[in-house]
Amino acid sequence: EVQLVESGGGLVQPGGSLRLSCAASGFTFSNYAMTWVRQAPGKEFEWVSTINSSGGGTNVVDDVKDRFTISRDNAKSTLYLQMNSLKPEDTAMYYCVRGSDVRERGQGTQVTVSS
Repeated sequence: EVQLVESGGGLVQPGGSLRLSCAASGFTFSNYAMTWVRQAPGKEFEWVSTINSSGGGTNVVDDVKDRFTISRDNAKSTLYLQMNSLKPEDTAMYYCVRGSDVRERGQGTQVTVSS
C-alpha cells in the first residue's frame, strides 16, 4: 500500500521558514518523480514543485522561485520542501504527490503564515 506522510507544517510569521518532509512507503521511492502541491481554503490544488527520480532535476512555480527548494533522500524514501521568506499567500495545506497525479497524495500538512 502506497503511503505518503507529510510533516513539518505549522504557524510561522511572515519572513519565516519551514521545512516540510514527506515519508514514503509501499513503493520503490527512487523510481518516481515526486511533487509538492498546495491547496488554500476554497481554491483548487496548485502545483508547487517537482523533482525527478534521481533528484538531479527540479521545477518550481514562479510564485515561489528563489524561496522554496525541493529535495529528496532516496536512501530514506523522504521528500523535502524547504520554504524560506514565507508570505501570507503561502498559507495552504501542503501535500506530497507520487508522480504528478494529485489523487496519489498524503493527508497533508498545514502551513499558516500570519503575524
